[in-house]
Amino acid sequence: MTLPSLRLKANADRRLRAGHLWVFSNEIDTAVTPLTAFQPGDQALLESAGGKPLGIVGVSPNNLICARLLSRDQRHPLDKSLLVHRIKVALSLRERLFETPHYRLVYGDSDFLPGLVVDRFGDILVVQLASATMDKHREDVVAALVQVLKPSGILFKNDSSARDAEGLPRLVETAFGEVPDWVALEENGVRFEAPVREGQKTGWFYDHRMNRARLAPYVKGKRVLDLFSYIGGWGVQAAAFGASEVMCVDASAFALDGVERNATLNGLVEKVVCVEGDVFDALRELKAAEERFDVVIADPPAFIKRKKDLKNGEAAYRRLNEQAMRLLNKDGILVSASCSMHLPEDDLQNILLTGARHLDRSIQLLERGGQGPDHPVHPAIAETRYIKSLTCRILPS
Repeated sequence: MTLPSLRLKANADRRLRAGHLWVFSNEIDTAVTPLTAFQPGDQALLESAGGKPLGIVGVSPNNLICARLLSRDQRHPLDKSLLVHRIKVALSLRERLFETPHYRLVYGDSDFLPGLVVDRFGDILVVQLASATMDKHREDVVAALVQVLKPSGILFKNDSSARDAEGLPRLVETAFGEVPDWVALEENGVRFEAPVREGQKTGWFYDHRMNRARLAPYVKGKRVLDLFSYIGGWGVQAAAFGASEVMCVDASAFALDGVERNATLNGLVEKVVCVEGDVFDALRELKAAEERFDVVIADPPAFIKRKKDLKNGEAAYRRLNEQAMRLLNKDGILVSASCSMHLPEDDLQNILLTGARHLDRSIQLLERGGQGPDHPVHPAIAETRYIKSLTCRILPS
């Protein structure tokens, strides 16, 4: 397979040699290898300014990140064979870590398969193709997954905004076998069903698995409030871990139907109460009603999706966490999480400290959590580390 060359400007290879996988459009020597010569999804041989091969990249000529390294070995372009190898490597890690086959199997750049995400729900796989290169090889992706895992069904959940930048259509479709609307999984010994077709992202958020496991010693015998509950990942597990009562708040009736479904699945329906509505409105109403909780979990959607959202997003995190603190009993626990990649953990910690002092409360940071090991961080790519979870004790001053 002969690939066209994509040549870098002088010294533009330093970051790649240090381990990074991305190439930016301003790093390309377009006089020698114009980006306009490529179609989205093409593969190319990346070269240094001196013409030395650096590896094979998938090209997105119209994007700021115009290429992503697929292989440092020019003999191995992206094809079924490479996909099978990389998926087997990813699988070996997950099988070492987890007793049941419920996890993120492939996490994009961190598993050296940029543009590919695969979540595993037993013998059902949910796949997201976020790059033109991966989309161009979607049949190879399916064939490789079938060869390695022999699933009964594969769903393409290709409805994310990431596809817009690649000029790809948004769609949800069965790629192989049969896929039900709700699929079973187990997390931390608790059973769930996730809505893979209609739910958020792939239907479930495996990234907080380890943080949810840490709830156990804090919630036993306690009254718990779960904000932005989705289908009960935090709240139902809190009930399973021995909470006396759990209130789940979400704006989506569909999500709360999922909470009730999963509470019933675990025989916990009498412990779990659902409140539908805007979370900030619910917080004000709970405060006015003088409701109090021993533990509050605040795991909102990303308030900071882009750098330009930073100021407003930080204000939203502060408002959420301050209002959550107001509902805690005197010796209460706040679990504050963020999936905003642009919000560093230290900034979230400072938001919590500032909020506590504004309310004349003292705060102790008890535990720090990140994403689970099925979402490995690529050390050279800060964007692959996005989950933060801080467990705090809130006390009177």
